[in-house]
Amino acid sequence: MYRTHTCGELSLQHVNQTVTLAGWVQKSRDKGFMNWVDLRDRYGITQLVFDESRTDAQVFALAKTLGREFVIQATGTVIEREAKNPNMPTGDIELLVTELRILNASITPPFTIEDETDGGEDIRMKFRYLDIRRNPVKNSLLFRHKVTMEVRNYLSAKGFCEVETPYLIKSTPEGARDFVVPSRMNPGQFYALPQSPQTFKQLLMVGGMDKYFQIVKCFRDEDLRADRQPEFTQIDCEMAFVEQEDILNVFEGLTRHLLKEIKGIDVAEFPRMTYDYAMKTYGNDKPDIRFGMKFGELNAVAQHKEFGVFNSAELVVGIAAPNCGELSRKEIDALIEWVKRPQIGASGMVYVKCNADGTFKSSVDKFYDQADLQQWAVATGAQAGDMIFILSGKADKTRSQLSALRMELATRLGLRKPDEFAPLWVVDFPLLELDEETGRYHAMHHPFTSPKPEDIALLATEPGKVRANAYDMVLNGNEIGGGSIRIHDKATQALMFKYLGFTEEEAYNQFGFLMDAFQYGAPPHGGLAFGLDRLVAILGGQETIRDFIAFPKNNAGRDVMIDAPAVIDEKQLKELAIEVKV
Repeated sequence: MYRTHTCGELSLQHVNQTVTLAGWVQKSRDKGFMNWVDLRDRYGITQLVFDESRTDAQVFALAKTLGREFVIQATGTVIEREAKNPNMPTGDIELLVTELRILNASITPPFTIEDETDGGEDIRMKFRYLDIRRNPVKNSLLFRHKVTMEVRNYLSAKGFCEVETPYLIKSTPEGARDFVVPSRMNPGQFYALPQSPQTFKQLLMVGGMDKYFQIVKCFRDEDLRADRQPEFTQIDCEMAFVEQEDILNVFEGLTRHLLKEIKGIDVAEFPRMTYDYAMKTYGNDKPDIRFGMKFGELNAVAQHKEFGVFNSAELVVGIAAPNCGELSRKEIDALIEWVKRPQIGASGMVYVKCNADGTFKSSVDKFYDQADLQQWAVATGAQAGDMIFILSGKADKTRSQLSALRMELATRLGLRKPDEFAPLWVVDFPLLELDEETGRYHAMHHPFTSPKPEDIALLATEPGKVRANAYDMVLNGNEIGGGSIRIHDKATQALMFKYLGFTEEEAYNQFGFLMDAFQYGAPPHGGLAFGLDRLVAILGGQETIRDFIAFPKNNAGRDVMIDAPAVIDEKQLKELAIEVKV
């Protein structure tokens, strides 16, 4: 045995016992006649002591050669420490070493293996296996494991069966770009890596599996950001003989279970809001409801004067930022410049100070009197001491800009607290969205989403008004999951493909296997998928997902540790019948 105990479990109850530990040298301190070594493994740190008067001379000499990250095995007697360390779980004891063995030496690491390291992100990504030794990363991976196990326990207890689905599938035109895999046995033909197991889980419902789940890798060849990776993990679920309410109840229950078991939090409310309400009230379909600053539409009370900017706008809308009435002109100007950045795209911003005495001071006092500004305060819910910020322009664009400002203000004001959790469902999404460049409608979720039965007639006349039997779960301003009731009959699915611009031949070539399956008694079914990476990061109080993934890609989609993607040998290319032109 390399060890009898871990480096995190010894205490006073082990005093006078002979034990063997194994791990990495965190650091050592040489006082000449005495050496101390902090030995680290996944479970903690134990201090080793080498005493010239009590330790064998050869062992003592060997201890002086130890460097950082050497892998060693140490046997000795547990003794009580004279100078205890209350900040360490093992701080009451130390190990007086009698035998020492170097299992593997280490060169000097490129950064310090400490909680607060001197290594930048690039170097830590290149040496990720060293980064994982650090407590923040190690604990994030253990936290992910805990969340994953709670998910499995909850779903299994609810009668769900975990089923694996294929990774080598057929490329389809819907959604993001596929990663494709050439087939050597079928020259000129390609598999695709799944963006989701969508059609397979529907086929499992046709097969009578009733309740399915899978914690599954998915792949999308799309632009990256902090909370997105080319490969990601979903908690993928499907249920048969259900309506929307059944699914919402089950997965609201899962979310409550995770918040309770992982964070010790009981969720009092789990509101539901329509897509239209979310867009008009918060400017996006994943609102953060931990704080207020709801939108107040001002067209009726702002377009009756001679201020041309407002009069020509499709939408005039504002928010009341709490306790911001004392912002300096310099701070206000900085916010105006913030919304004018290309990423936001506003041309300017109007502001109104709500003074403590009930009066108002605005940047447009030339056009509006106190009675007008009082109406603005009522519309935005502003109180004395607040500041109203107003944007105007095209409706959709303006709502998006104000939504970004709302989130930025909340961050600056400390309202986005990582230890507070506010989940909700957003429902009644549009079934289709119009691509202005092509003039074609696309499925907002995917082409297998069922329209609301009462809206099906609108497909032929006003497709943009058709609502979907779709729902997203939102947590703290992040979409953590989404799903829908699916189409389960061939006729409706064919109709959906028609309005998405597929010919009958194209639809059958791409999805004929699914439409054929619907002819053999497909049950009503629906489901959803949670993004595990994002869910774990939010529960862990972080904005980015990388530290909760063992070996993540960087912003360019590269694995800098193994240097992938990379060119492949010319021989392989010929076997795959691929000609590369750069």
